[in-house]
Amino acid sequence: MPPASLSIEIKPNIRVSALLQMPSAAKACFVFGHGAGAGMNHTFMTDLANALEARQIGTLRYNFPYMESGSKRPDPPALCHATVRAAVEEARKQAPGVSLIAGGKSFGGRMTSQAQAAKPLPEVRGLAFVGFPLHPAKKPSTERAAHLSDVKIPMLFLQGTRDDLADLTLLEPIVQKLGPSATMKRIEGADHSFHVLVRSGRNDREVMEELADTIANWAAKL
Repeated sequence: MPPASLSIEIKPNIRVSALLQMPSAAKACFVFGHGAGAGMNHTFMTDLANALEARQIGTLRYNFPYMESGSKRPDPPALCHATVRAAVEEARKQAPGVSLIAGGKSFGGRMTSQAQAAKPLPEVRGLAFVGFPLHPAKKPSTERAAHLSDVKIPMLFLQGTRDDLADLTLLEPIVQKLGPSATMKRIEGADHSFHVLVRSGRNDREVMEELADTIANWAAKL
């Protein structure tokens, strides 16, 4: 079945589109935010949602308001956090009794972790980051991770070893310091978009399967 189209109210006069993709016997539902430059219909988002559905993990993909309106400039953090919360509430309504995880690709994951750090997202049992954007390209720093110590639920970091937005020599110690509830999965040879070079001996489809397997196995243990 194709995903169900939804409309989520963030606040008066602000609504965003969403796509609910739930297998009949879902083990969990991933509230799945998009990256900064591409919305919920991007091929990567669609492919990962399909791969998760095959593993009995549902997804609720949604746009942030700036993407909904066609702007290239991300919304202020407060509006992004409100969008994450509204998406989680919609997932609770659409999938009652199903275990919730939240997070997203790059920007979507970081907005989710900020929202969770500020005030726990109701019924969300863990956060999954598909490429946590630790810093801008070629500008290594750790400031964007400062809030992670305020997240008190399990976290999964899926990180490509060629990711220009996350120097793993910086991120791995941060994850280790967060304690046993934080897990990192290195995706060998993948960049921030989870593309791999031909000479790696792998292809993007195999990487997608690895991402979906890792999320599904982690969610099953929560």
